[in-house]
Amino acid sequence: MEKESFGKKLKKAWKWQSRYPVIPIIILLVIVVCALFADLAWLGLPDVHLAPYAPNDMSLGDRLTPPFFMPEGSTEHILGTDNIGRDILSRMIYGARISLSVSLLVIAVATIIGMILGMTAGYARGNVDSFIMRVTDAALAFPALLIALLLAVTLKPSIFTVVLALSALSWAPYARMMRGEVIRLRDEDFVAQARIIGASPFRILMRHLFPNIVNTLVVLMTMSVGLVILIEASLSFLGAGVPATTPTWGSMASEGRDKIATGWWISLFPSLAIGLVVLSCNFLGDWLRDKLDPRLRQL
Repeated sequence: MEKESFGKKLKKAWKWQSRYPVIPIIILLVIVVCALFADLAWLGLPDVHLAPYAPNDMSLGDRLTPPFFMPEGSTEHILGTDNIGRDILSRMIYGARISLSVSLLVIAVATIIGMILGMTAGYARGNVDSFIMRVTDAALAFPALLIALLLAVTLKPSIFTVVLALSALSWAPYARMMRGEVIRLRDEDFVAQARIIGASPFRILMRHLFPNIVNTLVVLMTMSVGLVILIEASLSFLGAGVPATTPTWGSMASEGRDKIATGWWISLFPSLAIGLVVLSCNFLGDWLRDKLDPRLRQL
């Protein structure tokens, strides 16, 4: 049997990679691992940790140490240190935990609120639909970052404040999308048959309509992760996010903006992490949309 040439193997590998979002999945898995295993204090193992240093450990003698690949760099601080000697890699690993936690909480709250309002509006129609959609239109009209900034500044800085600020308007796209999907399906035969046999509106919504729109919901949730992380990083960059003692990618980028000439790595690596996660979530969301939507699925 003739051996397969290297060119054919490479072509098959590239075809497989083009069909599945391998790189975005790897990047997101790395972020999840960093978030879970930055330290294992939450499992009762405070001495077990992935980060080489504690996020707020300072060493003034090592301040502004460049990354290891530069002439003055050191392998003890692979990505260098900031202006007070804190390890950049360790702070980025701990920052992944904040970004992931905030994004998951915000998306959970936004999904629940948006799903309830959108499905209710789409099924009830009439005055209920008009009222909910006018509120939704108003929420969509406000700039999300500005409202989040106002709420974050008004309340005491904390993760709860950031989640509340980001959730204040994040539900609106979910409500509009769910309403449209319910309107599209509410007059189908299987819904009419459920009404005939006496199924309640709640049962029709959850048992018959929701399973048919969950694919669209999953796609929207996936694509929202990157946006939430970006807004959270923007709030932290502006000093209105989580407390300054808690490492986040946005606050790290902000801390390095005055040191661009002498410590460019302080802002560069957190900014790259934000960009990679946002792009990965968008690519994964596009792939899921193509796979889950039969109208876009490639045969």
